Amino acid sequence: MPDLSTTYLGLRLKNPLVASPGPYCKDVANILRLEDAGVSAVVLHSLFEEQINLESNELDRYLSEHTESFAESLNYFPDMGEYNVGPEGYLNLIRKAKQAVDLPVIGSLNGVSTGGWIRYAREIEQAGADALELNIYYLATDASMTSQKIDQMYVDLVGHIRSSVRIPVAVKLGPYFTAIPNIASRLDQAGANGLVLFNRFYQPDFDLESLEVAPNLVLSSSAELLTRIHWVAILFGKVKADLAITGGIHTGQDIIKSMMAGARVAMTTSALLRHGIEFATVMLNGLEEWMEEHEYESIASMHGSMSARRVAEPAAFERANYMKVLSSYVMKTVRG
Repeated sequence: MPDLSTTYLGLRLKNPLVASPGPYCKDVANILRLEDAGVSAVVLHSLFEEQINLESNELDRYLSEHTESFAESLNYFPDMGEYNVGPEGYLNLIRKAKQAVDLPVIGSLNGVSTGGWIRYAREIEQAGADALELNIYYLATDASMTSQKIDQMYVDLVGHIRSSVRIPVAVKLGPYFTAIPNIASRLDQAGANGLVLFNRFYQPDFDLESLEVAPNLVLSSSAELLTRIHWVAILFGKVKADLAITGGIHTGQDIIKSMMAGARVAMTTSALLRHGIEFATVMLNGLEEWMEEHEYESIASMHGSMSARRVAEPAAFERANYMKVLSSYVMKTVRG
């Protein structure tokens, strides 16, 4: 039987499949089911900056500034008390989960400014979380805001949090940075213990009947994995931080590709929402069967084996591959 164990953020995990933030991570009963299904760790749903800032004047100031331009902007924010559990409820969930399960429980904070993050990062640590994931989300709509300033906001926030807690800190990034290796390296230097690639930003849709902007949730597919393995394969060996893939993990082979690219763990939510929590067992069985068939003794033996630094043609991850893909497509004549 192959050894599926791996390490992530200094935590020893029985396998690389981790439950990423989602509805299943909001109550202890489902976290117990996730443990029974075989996942090795859970990342709880995020505590949002807006929830934290309800206790301060910072959100009021921010909203007041923008209501001069957008008269209905206050309506864009949900009732944060009802959106999910508030700060105290979130901390209680961590405590209860840690008492109920043996697997690592990772807290999550979602936002962009320092604000109350440091306080709640410490309280998440004190509640017993094994690690903290920073889900940083900033949408620049001001034309005067430069990419350099946004990058620095990320780096500064990670540095502040990292110096405030002792538990490991991972940073969940989006794929829209101009220079991903640069921001990854800077976050690494700022103290990030892990980098999670990539966040799935949910874009609003237009409801043509009500003429309103409406939320739109689309679950991922394995096709989304390609962007993730591409960048993890490039970053592998260039940063000290552990690399994790989230988005597009639906099969045992998706987990294998993630490991070969250089990720320590593969995180999934959409597959479990689509097929149920117990599908985690199916994914792990597929992982184990493939390893046995191809005579891999351990996850460690395949880690980074298809990364840019280890493949025979590293140009496959660069512009040369872009040209090759375009030239490889052959138009087929459709005969009537």
